[in-house]
Amino acid sequence: MTRRVHEVMTGNPVTVEQLTSLAEAARVMRDAGIGDVLVVDQGRLRGILTDRDIVVRGLAEDRDPAETTVREICTAEPVTVRPGDHVDEAVDLMRRHALRRLPVENEDGGLVGIVTLGDLEVERDPGSPLASIAAAEPRA
Repeated sequence: MTRRVHEVMTGNPVTVEQLTSLAEAARVMRDAGIGDVLVVDQGRLRGILTDRDIVVRGLAEDRDPAETTVREICTAEPVTVRPGDHVDEAVDLMRRHALRRLPVENEDGGLVGIVTLGDLEVERDPGSPLASIAAAEPRA
């Protein structure tokens, strides 16, 4: 029996408003021990921002992290999945779009979670090296 996204996703994803500065978004990621935040506007998903985005699209382009908003550099309109989708569908989307994470939206467009490559690997093969890395506590 194929599992569903809601069985492997991380609920209550960390979000920031689209006018949040890169510096503040970086602090949010640091404090939560994560490498990405979902970008919202009035609770609706508008994008996804990763720590790599901050470095490559922000700092490497000489943008001021205190003045640049996440809206300016995030990936807008990210590919999403629904909680009831099969895990295999999420894997296929990640493969086709070369993604490591997918926001999870309900049928009304409400943000309910995020599923990551690590989540899927833990589900597929809990003993694999990637699964053990994904399950490890983040370092400060």
